[in-house]
Amino acid sequence: MQQPVTAPPIPERVRTLAAMAAPTHVSFAGTARPATPARGGVDDAGRPVLLVLPGDPLHGVRDEPVVTVDLTANRSLGERELSRGLLKMQGWVQAVPAEEARRTAVAIAEHCPDEALFDILEGTDGPRLLRVDVGQVIYLTGPESGVLDAEEYFGADPDPLMSEAERMLRHVNNVHRSQLERALGSLLAAPAPEAWLWELDRFGATVRSGIDQPTLIRLPWPAPVGDAESLERALRCLLCHH
Repeated sequence: MQQPVTAPPIPERVRTLAAMAAPTHVSFAGTARPATPARGGVDDAGRPVLLVLPGDPLHGVRDEPVVTVDLTANRSLGERELSRGLLKMQGWVQAVPAEEARRTAVAIAEHCPDEALFDILEGTDGPRLLRVDVGQVIYLTGPESGVLDAEEYFGADPDPLMSEAERMLRHVNNVHRSQLERALGSLLAAPAPEAWLWELDRFGATVRSGIDQPTLIRLPWPAPVGDAESLERALRCLLCHH
């Protein structure tokens, strides 16, 4: 008997994390140069996009050096900002074509707003947008770690319900945490203090109990959901489980 899928396939999960991740550092491969701070985001195709200012070591490059970009995807729980996953993407730096710069800057600003992006939008000289043609992705997401090659990474899409799921997750964490704690305590037949909705996707929900020494509890849906309305209904059933 085939077992039901209880969590997103790893490539889909990594693409989903990448879609909401922000670059933190970039380093040149094969050199002793230390990593330098990075800013930017990830475009709709899943490629890191670096917002490079004058004076940055990458600002003047015209060839395609190999770099490694570190990215982190965070989750805000109350006043705490906690890491959901770390990604290291290695690939070749390329200038974003001029005709794509505005669209790329707008896409980056949706998840990683940066005042310097306005200079790109206004077409002023100075900052450059560089993207990375990814060759491989190293991921570390809680207990899971591994490597995806470019074919695996680009062959997957982010969770199609990602935007709706994030909106619902924030609403539950802001308004319905006591209800979530009661529901989780009922499911576990034990108290579930400091419960937060940690992940939400078409396959289920992950609840984080505790902050400093958390327990992650995966609660799969009976079957994967296919639209936002079904996801909201499944989440409502979870919250009413007490």
